[in-house]
Amino acid sequence: MARAINAEVKEGRGSPHGGVFLDVSTRMPAEVIKRRLPSMYHQFKELADVDITAEAMEVGPTCHYVMGGIAVESDTAAARGVPGLYAAGEVAGGMHGSNRLGGNSLSDLLVFGRRAGWHAAEYAAGLAGARPVVDDSLIDSAAAEALRPFSAEAEIEEPAGGPPENPYTLHQELQQTMNDLVGIIRRETEMKQALEKLAELRVRARRAGVEGHRQFNPGWHLALDLRNMLLVSECVARAALERTESRGGHTREDHPSMDRKWRPVNLLCALTDPTGGLAATDPVRGQITLTRETTEPVRADLLALFDKEELVKYLAEEELYE
Repeated sequence: MARAINAEVKEGRGSPHGGVFLDVSTRMPAEVIKRRLPSMYHQFKELADVDITAEAMEVGPTCHYVMGGIAVESDTAAARGVPGLYAAGEVAGGMHGSNRLGGNSLSDLLVFGRRAGWHAAEYAAGLAGARPVVDDSLIDSAAAEALRPFSAEAEIEEPAGGPPENPYTLHQELQQTMNDLVGIIRRETEMKQALEKLAELRVRARRAGVEGHRQFNPGWHLALDLRNMLLVSECVARAALERTESRGGHTREDHPSMDRKWRPVNLLCALTDPTGGLAATDPVRGQITLTRETTEPVRADLLALFDKEELVKYLAEEELYE
């Protein structure tokens, strides 16, 4: 359904707000709709003043969950390259492969949440008083970067010279860019356009300015979040552009089939320059270095459950099929 809605919007037949109209009022009597869809009826009536028993709803796809994330060791949930950091659940990548099955989030949290907590405690206990010390200069640098939006110096700093930018405007443009160009159905030309737009937004984000105080300042919080949003957006766009196949939740219109060579490949993103800010203006280079990692193969008997070719191969190897 999400792909069908996306196709209608891309072809210029979408609704005014970028979705489509869903009409149940002509399919079921009003009393049946209220009985079978009580929460939907209530939400549309209360939040949008739309009576779904008498008129169409405007609907569209939205993000449900994330399958990528921090690269961790599966046995310990320890993040690679960051001692003392442990991650579990939706923030950790690699658990669900190309598409998370319904209900797997609970087992993910129970199994890997326990592992993360267990090994984090073990790591902390093993420090034996010799805890790592953060360099004061790094703290000062991070504090200065965090306070940048309050400073007028952001207006004239090179190479981001120009007027101050509204973080809400930047956030909206970033959201629209990723929705339109790196969305449900992906194309090479559109993702390259997205990388160019991200390069522009990175420069403008250096000029994000806010007013007021540090307390209860959502504009400041959004300005701080923009750096991470831009990094994650670039990771998604570059990885999706690199993977020239369709698999699970990743659909390439220009590469509609699965490619066996991509099955064991994970794509890992790392900062090209860990000390750099948001001012990398080259959309080709960007801020991200993308590397391929070969994963351990799926056990043959498990792979055979969902791949007919592998099933025949497995049975032949086990001398169960000629």
